Amino acid sequence: MLDYSIPSETQMLLDTVRRFVAQEVQPLEAETETLGHVPPEALQRVRKQAQDLGLFAMNMPEDTGGGGLSHVDMCLVDEELGKTSDALIRRIFGQVYPMLLACKGAQREKYLLPTVRGEKICAMAITEPGAGSDAAAISTTATLDGDHWVLNGRKHFISDGDIADYVIVMAVHDKEKRARGGISLFLVDKGTPGFEVTSVQPMMGHRGYGHAELVFESCRIPADSVMGEVGEGFKLIMSSVSGIRLAHIGARAVGMGQRVLELMRHHANDRKQFGQPIGDFQMVQQMIADSATELFATRMMVLNTAWELDQGIDCRDKVSMVKLYASEMLGRVADRGIQVFGGMGFTKELPLERIYRDCRVTRIYDGTSEIHRMLIARSVMKRGLHI
Repeated sequence: MLDYSIPSETQMLLDTVRRFVAQEVQPLEAETETLGHVPPEALQRVRKQAQDLGLFAMNMPEDTGGGGLSHVDMCLVDEELGKTSDALIRRIFGQVYPMLLACKGAQREKYLLPTVRGEKICAMAITEPGAGSDAAAISTTATLDGDHWVLNGRKHFISDGDIADYVIVMAVHDKEKRARGGISLFLVDKGTPGFEVTSVQPMMGHRGYGHAELVFESCRIPADSVMGEVGEGFKLIMSSVSGIRLAHIGARAVGMGQRVLELMRHHANDRKQFGQPIGDFQMVQQMIADSATELFATRMMVLNTAWELDQGIDCRDKVSMVKLYASEMLGRVADRGIQVFGGMGFTKELPLERIYRDCRVTRIYDGTSEIHRMLIARSVMKRGLHI
């Protein structure tokens, strides 16, 4: 018999995160949305509270100062984090990328540990105007010149690229090998000559943090700026992306969907039309039932896949299924939420319209739905379905 129980220490952590999000974080959503950034004084206060509670950089190992959570526990936590905005999650709980664990020697003291402590902000510079889902098609180049690498290229849609203390830049140095040993990751400090933030791109959703365009023109960085080993950049990204997709998209989609469902439930019980609660109408019941069922299915997919990651199992196919299903499920649930609320759901008085805008991009970033469908189909045709 499979044991789906949650250990008591994990449940205590989840209760803490749930209360913290509801009491301290959600009240900042409206102002963050209006200002376009998290209010500085509130951010300083709430982030310190999160750090004091051990809720910062929970995905990183304990020996780096992080929470040391497993993939399963991190996904359970990310369900709770998903009940607020992505901007607030980043600022308050830390956006610490797992590929930073490849830092070695002095890089750990300069980049990894300060980022885990919340003293530095990191941005991942992968996406380019001509390379989105096909990350191996990047055109940003790195050329070794003596004891320096010289970077040339352009990145866009880089989250936090405008405020990051440093960026992890993916660049190609062997166009023949590319993903098979010709791509590396480079650590580039803010203010390095030849590195410039040229614009911050306004977005439909995810307000509260910037999405920047970065330009590298004859940007010279020391030879020891390579993160990990030369030629292993694409491998490093791919080894980290499963956990990121699973927690940041799959689990957070469950949390955000749960918040929408709770709003739907209360409104369906309280709102009356034609002398009865609208929850008595079968059309409304269908929207609630479908949302609850899809959320349950997604949650099981996320946790099963997270368990396999913790066991060291190669579950890339399942991660693609989770990313595809969770992102599209959330869009359907958010849409139903607005429909149940009617005109009020379309106003800014409720979080539904923000959630509706925010969730739309989850079908695009970290591989579009179409790309993941293609990957899943190819795998099934080649190996069959093994779940």
